[in-house]
Amino acid sequence: MKLGLVQATFPASRQDAVESAKKWIRAAGERGCAVVCFPEAFVPGLRGVGRHVDPVDQEAQAAALEEVRQAAADAKTAVVLSMEWDGQLVGMVIDAAGQVLGYQAKNQIAPSEEPYYRPDGKRQVFTVQDVPVGIATCHEAWRYPETVRWAAVRGAKVVFHPQYTDTAEAGDMAAFYEGAMVCRSMENTIYFASVNYALEDQAASSTSLIAPDGTRIAALPLGAEGLLVAEIHPEQASGFLAQRYNPALYENKGDE
Repeated sequence: MKLGLVQATFPASRQDAVESAKKWIRAAGERGCAVVCFPEAFVPGLRGVGRHVDPVDQEAQAAALEEVRQAAADAKTAVVLSMEWDGQLVGMVIDAAGQVLGYQAKNQIAPSEEPYYRPDGKRQVFTVQDVPVGIATCHEAWRYPETVRWAAVRGAKVVFHPQYTDTAEAGDMAAFYEGAMVCRSMENTIYFASVNYALEDQAASSTSLIAPDGTRIAALPLGAEGLLVAEIHPEQASGFLAQRYNPALYENKGDE
């Protein structure tokens, strides 16, 4: 199964994001990608990070989704599009026929983002090209590894990680972000596909694909716009360690 991970520049507007998404979906289709994933809140852009983002407009978001759906169908490529949706920040999953399979909301929201987005308290696994996949957005996978494990326990072979991590957030934490990607893969024995923006003076957390054994299969250069295309072998994502998770071992003795 071939994945496409888009490290794109931050969009200047909602329509700029849509046109960029369509361009990268076409490119992914031409390169034989089964699924292509975009950075966090790509349409219309992530709020609360000091950049211009078009005003909230659900009708415009719905229209944007229709354009992306058509692009997915034209390219015969499934899409994981992180976007704003009815007050939530979601990973919208579109199949290769252009049909929306549903979405995963970002539920563990960073404190700086709470004025802009709300959780929905739900999680799910999607089947894309016969492969179970999960989504954990930015802060969720960095700080709450159980969001990744939730999907892995339920059979996900790969978890997509749309993110926005800039220089200010990275700083001396560069090793943390790079190491966290490896941990999310190894502690669950799955693939972890982390997708960041191409940001100016980016110091850490480039778009990367990590194998179930923690090997960094491929990564894009920091700050460089591009499409990372890499093969995964779902049968190698055994989920062995995730499947050994036993909630009964965490019962509070004080509850007896």
